[in-house]
Amino acid sequence: MYKIAKGAALVLLSLAITACSSSPEDDDVASKASPDVLYSQARTSMELGNYSKAVRSLEALDSRFPFGPHKTQVQLDLIFAYYKMDDAASGLANIDRFLRLNPTHPNIDYVYYMRGLTNMQADNYLFHDLMNIDRTDRDPKNAQDAFKDFDRLIKSYPNSKYSADAQQRMQFLKNRLAKYSIQVAEYYIKMNAWSAAAVRAQSVMEKFPGTPSTERALEIMVKAYGELGQEKLQQNVKTVMKANFPTNEVLSN
Repeated sequence: MYKIAKGAALVLLSLAITACSSSPEDDDVASKASPDVLYSQARTSMELGNYSKAVRSLEALDSRFPFGPHKTQVQLDLIFAYYKMDDAASGLANIDRFLRLNPTHPNIDYVYYMRGLTNMQADNYLFHDLMNIDRTDRDPKNAQDAFKDFDRLIKSYPNSKYSADAQQRMQFLKNRLAKYSIQVAEYYIKMNAWSAAAVRAQSVMEKFPGTPSTERALEIMVKAYGELGQEKLQQNVKTVMKANFPTNEVLSN
């Protein structure tokens, strides 16, 4: 109960800080400031960790001076500031716009990296993290998109300074997506949809080999093929299981 109350308090405090960080006076100053002044304000706010204030300055720059001297850097800073504010929707919209308008920018590898990070952020709902709630069963679209973003970064820009971190994050995402597929297969088992369960478990072996979920995938396949009367397929899976998980109890049945 204490954890829930504490987590809720943190969420409310965060919302209160965001709501109180703006004032009509600030907005009026932003509407009249020059591009250089606005950008200086934005950089100062970012260095102080006041990302909501930085976003206001950057958005004012972006709307009032779309062809100004800081236009490209403003877009890059907005991408980062939205990420720091956990505003994944705005972040992804700005990333896609940047990629569309600046496909050959020298920092395009960074933008793909940030797209992956932002999609991961969208997948990890803040409230669930604060409440320590495991929601691996949630829609994995953002996790899938993040995996694609990091994969594109690594393949297109293998020498990028972001590639090593992207590789590690891809392993985390593989584990997340594999676990999701296992939960789908478990649902099919509850529905006695044995063929669907076997197919979903097989997809874990094909798409996410080496993840912690592979052992459970093999167990599901053994059970599903047994229920379907596919003894040869069941024996083939047991052979694979014996080679990789020789102490699994399924082998003794």
